[in-house]
Amino acid sequence: MNYKDTIRLPRTSFSMKGNMINREPELLDKWEEMDLEGLISAAGENRDSFILHDGPPYANGHVHLGTALNKILKDFIVKSHTMLGYDSPYVPGWDCHGMPIEHKVMTEAGDERSSLSRMEIRRRCREYAARFVDIQREEFKRLGVFGKWEKPYLTMKKTY
Repeated sequence: MNYKDTIRLPRTSFSMKGNMINREPELLDKWEEMDLEGLISAAGENRDSFILHDGPPYANGHVHLGTALNKILKDFIVKSHTMLGYDSPYVPGWDCHGMPIEHKVMTEAGDERSSLSRMEIRRRCREYAARFVDIQREEFKRLGVFGKWEKPYLTMKKTY
């Protein structure tokens, strides 16, 4: 007897496969095209504010499980307060200074690290951090986190 034939599941018109390889880019493009974050932000105007002050991740590599969990939980808090009727904007940011970034840059420099000037190390750190801000921004978007991605705060900006 084939047990598959004994299970009575409802018949539906939609696919039983998530097909996320194709669906994820479609969803991300749709959200960007309709400026979903902008629509949510506009709907929150003239409401009481709820601000989550986010401790930023270091811009020193790809998003890992701990960073992803941290960002998803914070996004859940922001979205929950938005649905409760608050104006709850999320301004993403990155810590672009410090030992985690310097360590990565010096590791990449290999044998030439002893000959690098302080200014060259700083220049490389700045470039490294800028590259990973862009990478992490896209990774956070792929996790479904909404925010003002084009205007983040970066600790390496002179205005900061």
